[in-house]
Amino acid sequence: MFTSGWASGINAYAVVLLLGIFGATGLSDEVPEALQRPDVLIAAGVLFLIEAVADKIPYVDSAWDAVHTVIRPVSGAVVAALLAGQSGSVPELAAGAVGGSTALVSHLVKAGTRMAVNSSPEPFSNVIVSLAEDLGVAAIITFAIFHPVAAASIAGALLLAGILTVYFLVSRIRRFWRRRTERRAEKRLGQAVAQRGG
Repeated sequence: MFTSGWASGINAYAVVLLLGIFGATGLSDEVPEALQRPDVLIAAGVLFLIEAVADKIPYVDSAWDAVHTVIRPVSGAVVAALLAGQSGSVPELAAGAVGGSTALVSHLVKAGTRMAVNSSPEPFSNVIVSLAEDLGVAAIITFAIFHPVAAASIAGALLLAGILTVYFLVSRIRRFWRRRTERRAEKRLGQAVAQRGG
């Protein structure tokens, strides 16, 4: 539940898609039927592909993250509650709380890191960071299917490392917000000049 929450905060659609595939193909008996439904798998697959593109474009990724500030934690809570209901090891409400709060923290770490990356003028770092996140989520979720305790330990270490990284990148995050504010001001000024000219 902790692991799926951490992964959902980074890419909720990948988590749903991977778990659903593992369940539908019989690789795991721990995946709830709700995640294996064809409509859920198709929706998760389409949204995963959209995110895979949006997540690699500077500033679009930050806008995408802003929209997903609610979606990722809710998804993390729902997936964790479903997994707990399937295994019966932890009360569903408690699992949902763990999954949702972990997803929120990992989402905030991701969003903060992306702001720092967007302060860099070149676009390649976005693609590299996004690919690393996608591969990391896939690896951790796959590992969690076979070794849940070890995967949770790794997810916890990655979450802590992410929090520390964001702490050290605060100046770059401020730079991102400054640039964004300047761009908005320039856009408004351009619109005002155009209106006066018209």
